[in-house]
Amino acid sequence: MTTTGSPASGAAVGFGVLGPVECRDGAGRPVRLGGPRHREVVARLLVARRRVVPVDRLVADLWEEPPPGATGAVRTFVAELRRALEPGRRPRTPSRLLATEGPGYVLRPDPGADAVDAWHFEAEVARAAGLAPAEAAPVLDAALATWRGPAYADFPGARWAHAERARLAELRLHAVERRADALIRSGAPREAVWDLDAHVAEHPWREDGWHLLATALLRSGRQGDALGVLRRARQVLADQLGADPGPGLARLEREVLRQADHPDEAAPATGDEVWSSAAAAYEGSVPARSPARLEATASLLRELAVTGAGGLDAARRHRAAAVAAAERTGDAELAARVIGVYDVPAVWTRVDDPDAARTVVRAAERVLARLPEDAPETVRARLLASVAVESRGDALAEGALPRAADPPGRAREPWRRRARQAAAEAESAARRLHDASLLAFALNGTFLQSFAHCGQAACRDATGAELVRLARTHGLLGPEVLGRLIRVQALAGLGDLPGADHQATAADHLADRYERPLARVFTTWYRALRTTLATPADLTATEAAEVTEATYAEAVALLPTCGMPGFATGLPALTRLAPVVRAGALPAPEAFTEADWGPYDPWVRPLLLLGDARPDEAREALRTAPRPPHDLMAEPMWCLLARAAALAGDPVLAARAAAALGPAEDQQAGAASGLLTFGPVAEYLAEAWEAAGG
Repeated sequence: MTTTGSPASGAAVGFGVLGPVECRDGAGRPVRLGGPRHREVVARLLVARRRVVPVDRLVADLWEEPPPGATGAVRTFVAELRRALEPGRRPRTPSRLLATEGPGYVLRPDPGADAVDAWHFEAEVARAAGLAPAEAAPVLDAALATWRGPAYADFPGARWAHAERARLAELRLHAVERRADALIRSGAPREAVWDLDAHVAEHPWREDGWHLLATALLRSGRQGDALGVLRRARQVLADQLGADPGPGLARLEREVLRQADHPDEAAPATGDEVWSSAAAAYEGSVPARSPARLEATASLLRELAVTGAGGLDAARRHRAAAVAAAERTGDAELAARVIGVYDVPAVWTRVDDPDAARTVVRAAERVLARLPEDAPETVRARLLASVAVESRGDALAEGALPRAADPPGRAREPWRRRARQAAAEAESAARRLHDASLLAFALNGTFLQSFAHCGQAACRDATGAELVRLARTHGLLGPEVLGRLIRVQALAGLGDLPGADHQATAADHLADRYERPLARVFTTWYRALRTTLATPADLTATEAAEVTEATYAEAVALLPTCGMPGFATGLPALTRLAPVVRAGALPAPEAFTEADWGPYDPWVRPLLLLGDARPDEAREALRTAPRPPHDLMAEPMWCLLARAAALAGDPVLAARAAAALGPAEDQQAGAASGLLTFGPVAEYLAEAWEAAGG
């Protein structure tokens, strides 16, 4: 049982729903919640995940045919629950744990996944996805141990619990299989066999379970048992579903049969053994200074970059060295292949290492100039796509926000034009060549160069949709994940939240099935944004800040280890600023004394100075502020400038901000980032036009 502090009373309480609903205090003692209806109120509010549940919704969920006085009964249950959960709360002091908001109630355990066992379980399963098998197995083992029975076990017939119970049950089955897979991969297949045998007996339709059980038996030297399991799976699937085994099971059965027909052959090797053997053969066969080694290294770095934070960081560090080594050979086509093979999907528009990106872009331009005329067009197009992808955002540009006497973007425009041109040429060549992999890479560049103006979410959604179609037609995993994440961002910006939800769920499924843990970072942040968009609009700035902090706790916790500093830096502070700005208030300096604004500091600073009653310094900060970046954070940064310019009395900047924000008037500021929102763009636009005298 995990625990959480109640802000009002200081008493630590934790909630359990993985089994019968329960509550315990900080010492682990049970908290008596009352009768079944009291526990059902708690359970229903926990399912809402810190969102308000209207009283009439509670009444409808608790009774199929509400009796007279049902609303009063719910209010009585809530009052009694408050006394049980916060026994030290002073009379007439508002409850902060089980709060009244607008038309209903909201249960707000402390921020973080540990407040509720189900939330802790989800967080641990997500964390395990980014760990090595030997580290993931004990994490998943501990997470599975938190289950005391079926989720919400004391409300088996409740309609409100059906979807959540099914979701958690599916996640538990996924965790059982991932634990077994981790044990097998880490060299302990025998430990996985018993649990898997029980797993397939209880859930015979899950082909992954059968596959894992047969693999564990095979790795344990029990070839005959493995074959028996596969034949049993075939029979069960035929009897219960009328279906044949899928390709994975069929391939494994053929492999086991082959081993049975050739008993003198060695037992199937583990993945580690195959890797070691192949690496040794490569070392012995390919000369040390062979160009083939450089190409193989570049391909390895591409695969390494999608394995998680550690792999991404390692790939980033070694890529520049590989490019430099390829250039030193004097072989332009070799250098082009080494640069162009690194088609790692990029969904965030600020590069993690600007110096490394600049190095790659300059090398790509040098190689483009040296390529022979008869070089394959696909090689040239991959170089162009590399230029477009690595030149995203404003990583390679410098310059201040243009004032009235300074033509907009003069110093940076040639660089931007070149990056957009490279993206267009790469896409055109890929379409002409009918090369699906190249087109996916080029469309990634097109997406990253689509930020010349605000309000382009619809265009980016079209790019994401094409990537998904292309990937599904040609079996391209990375581009499909990329396309779905692009659509999550774009649909959120367009206000199509059900559509964005669908894309996020699909991205999570791909990430879990094919071990792409970084995708979970973006979908977790999107779900925090999703919750924020559903927060009641009548909260005070302080109340909204508390809700936001709780909502983003899980997302923020992923940042230190995500391996993407260009994405992570500054975001936690912005999530704290967002509810203050949405409420139309100025940030209190003392609330942000330790905030790390990262790259967003120039656009936040004027508002902070205004909040500190330093208008002259705020006007100076506005005068020297850079132009907001050409990336996913452009709109929210323009909104901050628009408000600061209006409050500080800068009509020139206010007019420029209004002109920039105009195309995004119908959108939520920042929602198209998939991360956070400062509220409707229209509000900032109106402030800016008024300040500009429009």
